[in-house]
Amino acid sequence: MKLPVITDWDDAYANGPHIENAADFPPKWETLAADYRALLAAEERAQLDVAYGTSEREIMDVFLPKGAPKGVAMFVHGGYWHLFDKSYWSHLAQGAVDNGWVTVLPSYTLAPEAHLTRMTVQISRAVAAIAARFDGPIRLSGHSAGGHLVCRQICEQTPLSQEVQSRIERVVSISGVHDLRPIMKTKMNETLFLDEDEALAESPVLQQPVDQADLMCWVGANERPEFVRQNKLLADVWAGLGVQTEWHEEPGKHHFDVIEDLADSQSELVKQFAP
Repeated sequence: MKLPVITDWDDAYANGPHIENAADFPPKWETLAADYRALLAAEERAQLDVAYGTSEREIMDVFLPKGAPKGVAMFVHGGYWHLFDKSYWSHLAQGAVDNGWVTVLPSYTLAPEAHLTRMTVQISRAVAAIAARFDGPIRLSGHSAGGHLVCRQICEQTPLSQEVQSRIERVVSISGVHDLRPIMKTKMNETLFLDEDEALAESPVLQQPVDQADLMCWVGANERPEFVRQNKLLADVWAGLGVQTEWHEEPGKHHFDVIEDLADSQSELVKQFAP
């Protein structure tokens, strides 16, 4: 089959223009997140703005389940590495929390202040910090840029110790960007400052995964073709390196609503992430 040649890279990675009422989503996320934080804070099950490093955005929110936790689940937000923070996504912790997992949402320093390499280090720092505070297995999930950042945690070349990496039993990359080289062709690279060396070093699809890696790549079937391609790409490549991988295209979902099922403890997405 002959595949189409991409000539407009900005459109290929543009989500909002292809989603009906796209501008309504961030305010909705912000409201739902604030409501969930308030609910768990009232129950004394929210630990907010916990520092995991020394820079301003190296903070995380920790949401506690009722009863003894099964382990730790972390969700890393997207926004093309230059938008948003943890405060927009608190409600997405609900599914994992209801299933008995301590659930963590970190912020990280955004571009242009930080390069992607620094963001990878910061998420490693957050994982290590939460691993030191709580026992049990660790499960990671991330959306879009966050999908990239969580996949980097199960590559051989990360700042994580082998001890912490060995506790990561599952990674779910949702609409992840796994090959960064196309991003260099977009206008957003005027903010990201990706060069070829960093794109090669930071692309999970070009890295060696750790032996115990277990990966699910999840994407909305109605997403931009590049996200569908990138989703299957990493699962296929890492499967060829002996890693347990799966990929899934969720019917009827686009880039902005594909994450909504994280709030539902009985959804198939949460069963993949933190059952």
